[in-house]
Amino acid sequence: MKNPERVVFHEITEKAVKEAIRHPREIDQDLRKAQEARRVLDRLVGYDLSGLIWKKVRYGLSAGRVQSPALRIIMEREREIRAFIPVTYFVITANTETNKKESIELRCSIEPSTKEESDKILKDGKNGKWLVVDIGEESGSRKPRAPFTTSTLQQSASSRFGFAPSRTMKIAQKLYEDGHISYMRTDSTNLGTEAIENIKNVISKKFGLDLIEIRQYKSKIKNAQEAHEAIRPTHPEFDSRGKNDDEAKLYKLIWQRTIASQMKDAIVLKTKILANIEEKTIPNFQANGGRTTFKGWLLADPAAQGEEIELPKVTVGNKLNLLDLKSEEKQTEPPHRYTEAGLIKELEKRGIGRPSTFASILQTIQTRGYVNKENKALIPTDTGDIVSTFLENNFADIISDSFTAQMEEDLDEIANGKKDYTKTLKDFYGPFHKSVKAKDKIDKITNLGEAPADMKCPICGGPMIIKLGRTGKFLSCAKFPDCIGARTIGGVEMTGQKETGEMCPKCEKGKLVEREGRFGKFISCGNYPKCKYIKKDEALELAQHGTGVACPKCKKGQMVEKRGRFGVFYGCSNYPDCKHIIKAKPTGKICGYGRENGPCSALMMEGTKTIGERCSDKTCPNHNPHKLAEENAKNK
Repeated sequence: MKNPERVVFHEITEKAVKEAIRHPREIDQDLRKAQEARRVLDRLVGYDLSGLIWKKVRYGLSAGRVQSPALRIIMEREREIRAFIPVTYFVITANTETNKKESIELRCSIEPSTKEESDKILKDGKNGKWLVVDIGEESGSRKPRAPFTTSTLQQSASSRFGFAPSRTMKIAQKLYEDGHISYMRTDSTNLGTEAIENIKNVISKKFGLDLIEIRQYKSKIKNAQEAHEAIRPTHPEFDSRGKNDDEAKLYKLIWQRTIASQMKDAIVLKTKILANIEEKTIPNFQANGGRTTFKGWLLADPAAQGEEIELPKVTVGNKLNLLDLKSEEKQTEPPHRYTEAGLIKELEKRGIGRPSTFASILQTIQTRGYVNKENKALIPTDTGDIVSTFLENNFADIISDSFTAQMEEDLDEIANGKKDYTKTLKDFYGPFHKSVKAKDKIDKITNLGEAPADMKCPICGGPMIIKLGRTGKFLSCAKFPDCIGARTIGGVEMTGQKETGEMCPKCEKGKLVEREGRFGKFISCGNYPKCKYIKKDEALELAQHGTGVACPKCKKGQMVEKRGRFGVFYGCSNYPDCKHIIKAKPTGKICGYGRENGPCSALMMEGTKTIGERCSDKTCPNHNPHKLAEENAKNK
């Protein structure tokens, strides 16, 4: 196609689409190169690091340019939690009331670290006469927040509704496709002139002309794509849209945030009461309150107001009746684990990733088994811990904040035409690939350290070591594979493998054991992976799954029904000596289609609803008899 042009619109409305078609633009080759560079870079890093992790940690794991820094951030917080040493402190509260029987709950302004200090405050407080010693009032404003970007929408939906970022993006995609909101992948907080005019009309009709305050917000994110608009309703006159409850909730959230962003500040009156005993031998006790005196933008987003505590009106010197004075012993808490919303905020703050990638990053580290979500908290698994530690020890520069953020800047400069796409990739990949190759020499991580001395092998009584399995860490006999004793990290004996009492007929060294696999129980050599013998009960297999059709390849086995990761298939009973398989059940007939060297001679197999009996050989034209019939009809 010569001189292709691009039609660009950020909302699926009749006006926006027609306007975009009237004003197409040339394809921005710099943007195309930046997108291509990002994709290539992600693959170069992912393929090389994942391949190394397969070799050195465990098959099937992965690493990535952005997912690995995200995992590192979670692990850094987890190590802080593990290293945290709690400190004891005491919270002292006084329940009082005024002469008008209005209750005031006060809290001691200091938190004693010893019981002796706490007891002294309790003793003096209970024996003293209480009164108000100071009052403070301060009027402040609450500004509305900027319209949603991708990340702030994900954060708010997670906090308010418990939506995972991937779920939020799926719902937003539907709202966008149905023409209800503007494009949902953006890091801009801008609103277009036309959108602001429409929002002004809505505010004027719903809340009053005097509540309008037009604002333009500047994104705090470095390299934000300010040319785009924030996420907003395409028709703000409608405060409800969506085909189901989830869509309606998310649309309402977007509508409220957008409308509120162009309204006046809310005014809040904050009050503070200080009280003490007449002798003042104890620290001051304090009560804080607040009430909204002018709602402003909170009229559009009432859920953002929160709970208010209004204190009774008192003056300095007013006496207070002490109803109860109590002390509660507490301990300082470790830092909170990241929630999905919190991690997105942290990634954005550090310049790691793009709005469009946050949801997939979080989904990837969870589906890979690196992180579990429990009560909204992201908790690293043993596998996540080991993979992150391996990468931190060997590729600290690649998964650092500075490298990841710098690479985002480089990609933005490619998009702006300031950097060359090919040179940027070459400058990175040469040293990186050399570094990965150098790590080929390090040993595979099979031993994570010695188990506690009191943890003995349940079979031979010998010492045990910590290993990483598919479901996390476990204890294995140090003599494995000669001894297959195993325990959970908690010390419970693992009985997944039971000896049958038979010797392996293949290697004649290992003992046969019963194992639990993906498709049920099976018996194999205990000397695995040195010996990969698997015992088969051929008589039972033939009786239960046999087809009675002889294998055309080895002429010894029979085609039997098997089940694999992609469903049912049919293979030779003489496996692994014969690995002949076909896709569907054999009919017992042989394909007679004439080929260059004679008849095809492959097994015929059952067809589908639309295709009849056909050849099992994909290279044979008779594999698609319906197409063959069409060709024959044409030739006639």
